[in-house]
Amino acid sequence: MKKLSAALLLLSTTVYAQPFDNALTEEAIKKRLAPVGSVYLAGAEPAAAAAPTGPRTGEQVYQASCFGCHGTGALGAPKTADDWAARLTKGRDVLLDHAINGFNSMPPRGTCMDCSDDEIAAAIDFMAKK
Repeated sequence: MKKLSAALLLLSTTVYAQPFDNALTEEAIKKRLAPVGSVYLAGAEPAAAAAPTGPRTGEQVYQASCFGCHGTGALGAPKTADDWAARLTKGRDVLLDHAINGFNSMPPRGTCMDCSDDEIAAAIDFMAKK
């Protein structure tokens, strides 16, 4: 009886077993093992530089460079529009100067060294409205 059960089990799995796309196909394995990058060797043709995508919005600059302090209030950094009220009375030019050159605990350009002055100004406008 055991031999008959084993034979029926083997036969039924053989009949119903069909090839299917899985992670162990040769093509899938080759794709996973393919290099993800390359190394630049001296004298080789350098890769083309990425084209600039244009100026970033105030929100993009804020998320990338300002949120660490202004999102948490670290070292007294203003977070919301209420926190900005007293600072806005000094004028936008003063705020822009402080953002570009640094002020108290804020480093110059707020750590966004590749931001243009216009992008810094857009980030200030975004934070002041938050």
